[in-house]
Amino acid sequence: MIDLRSDTLTKPTEAMLAAMQEASLGDDSRDGDETVRKLEARAAEMTGKAAGVFVPSGTMSNLVAILAHADRGGEVIGEATSHIFNSELGGVANIAGMFPRMLPGKRGALDLDALSERIRPAITPNNAGTALVSVETTHNAAGGAVLPLAHLAAVAALARENGVPVHIDGARLFNAAVALKVPAADIAQYADSVGFCVSKGLSAPVGSVLCGTAAFIERARGFRRMVGGNLRQAGPLAAAGLLGLETMVTRLADDHRTAQRLAQGLHKLDTQLVNPADVETNLVRVDVAASGRPATEWSAELKKRGVLVNPCAKFALRFVTNRHIGEAEVDQAIAAFAGVLKP
Repeated sequence: MIDLRSDTLTKPTEAMLAAMQEASLGDDSRDGDETVRKLEARAAEMTGKAAGVFVPSGTMSNLVAILAHADRGGEVIGEATSHIFNSELGGVANIAGMFPRMLPGKRGALDLDALSERIRPAITPNNAGTALVSVETTHNAAGGAVLPLAHLAAVAALARENGVPVHIDGARLFNAAVALKVPAADIAQYADSVGFCVSKGLSAPVGSVLCGTAAFIERARGFRRMVGGNLRQAGPLAAAGLLGLETMVTRLADDHRTAQRLAQGLHKLDTQLVNPADVETNLVRVDVAASGRPATEWSAELKKRGVLVNPCAKFALRFVTNRHIGEAEVDQAIAAFAGVLKP
């Protein structure tokens, strides 16, 4: 099977497995663990922040960030199709006690006029105050779109004018950095906190790191415990994450190239399927509406031909490349798609 459902399916490298076997086994939630501390320090350094905290998942990273930034009852502003609003089971409201304020956007980028109109620093007689502005890059629902630095700067300026913190959901932060050809810190500078996954293209098996000021991270550690994210003998997981940061960032460009190859191949089959110009990183969102067949049917037919892919909307499929997907696998996937398109 050629598995294009997600880059979370990447397996750790042989070097990672060896490092995991030799890693320290301190209790991270009690006395601390040496390897976890190294991962957190390296993550903070690479994002230009003072400190970091290792958490089990990107969803928990976002939730802990929301809890640590804001008091209950305020609004969390974000683009309407953001992961925090659509794929995290209502944690913003159900757990953090915040009100989700979903604003329109284009390719994952907030409409700045809407943000300017909606953001407010405090509760008024008729409106809740803005507790946090959240942005997502790369943007999952927008097909891996990368937010331009100028856009992030504009969001940051509006937020700071109103005394509101900014959080970056950077699950694929390093994909964005590679696409923009800048260090991750150049992206993270526009936010008070940033979280990223080591378990996607970076190939570690588990985990995310949330980074911010020392005071913010100290507060975040308390909320990590509250939501059940404290880790015990986490050294082996951190060892893989640390190697991911040290050895796997630059190779993300390979995943971007294979995604572009896939997009171009599908575009040749039918120009309505995908515009290769919209594919900036390792996600390819494919529109099958013209076929009249729902994405679930397409997914089932592709599986019969040896390709696994997830529906992401009624008439859309999401393909995700990773280090296990090379040109040969992409070409086989294109051939399988052609077989479904023109049986």
